[in-house]
Amino acid sequence: MRVAVTGAFGYSGRYIAKHLLDAGHNVLNLTNSGNRPNPFGERVGVSPFHFDEPSQLCRALQGVQVLVNTYWVRFDHRLFTHAQAVANTKVLLRTAREAGVRRVVHVSITNPDPASPLPYFRGKAELEAFLQDLGLSFCILRPAVLFGREDVLINNIAWFLRHLPVFGIFGSGDYLVQPIYVDDFAEAAAREAEGDDNKIVQAIGPETFSYRELVRCIARALDLRRPVVSLPPRLAYWACRGVGWWVRDVVITREEIRGLMENRLFVEAPPLGRTRLSEWVWQHRDTLGHHYTSELARRLDRQSEYRSN
Repeated sequence: MRVAVTGAFGYSGRYIAKHLLDAGHNVLNLTNSGNRPNPFGERVGVSPFHFDEPSQLCRALQGVQVLVNTYWVRFDHRLFTHAQAVANTKVLLRTAREAGVRRVVHVSITNPDPASPLPYFRGKAELEAFLQDLGLSFCILRPAVLFGREDVLINNIAWFLRHLPVFGIFGSGDYLVQPIYVDDFAEAAAREAEGDDNKIVQAIGPETFSYRELVRCIARALDLRRPVVSLPPRLAYWACRGVGWWVRDVVITREEIRGLMENRLFVEAPPLGRTRLSEWVWQHRDTLGHHYTSELARRLDRQSEYRSN
């Protein structure tokens, strides 16, 4: 098949593209970052998103049978917003239907909610409903947290543990997360590209951690003894703002803290992934957290390859 993947030179999209290529499919990269190094050479073509010119996007999608959509933004910024991401994704999905795409594999989030005050979860819910009303075959994948060598969250927890004498958590830290290995997730996405049935899949890993347990798991793997202390969420947020000023990044937002504490990264479902985070961090303890990974730098630098941790 000919499959279009958004962000095939980025993080999850790169893993998905590899699985699709290994299965013998032809891959097109839809991206705002066409100048990033192409790890696949001539095997993967490149086309800009053309959100503002749907006719050009439609031409790029001619002959594509399946769209795998990972496009999103993590937080609102003066250069990009969730509202803009929702509008752009609707253009992409609508144009895919007009171009003759038969199936969409769409990346969402655990516990999307159209009534949520959190724009991340509300926007994901809006897009799920929009896709289901398009009349295309679809699979919606709902991951909680992805981890891997190019990961942000797990790597940066390790970085904090390596550089700070104590690690502060938001409130009690008893809210739950279910990380899934990015390659397990990509394998599932590539497999669903070959399917036909409409489905929603909870894309979670085989382990469930409280946030406090997650931090302690990473600290043990790194052989670091750091006190893990509960802080008022407001104080912890401003401490992260201070670190963010130092590293020139948005470490975490108020909305992300609230999403964590509302247990939105936990679902009651069988695991999709096989790789255990507790084993993975031990295997990568020599490199994990030595460098801070900036989400903002990735958004602003459209030419550099994502660095492995």
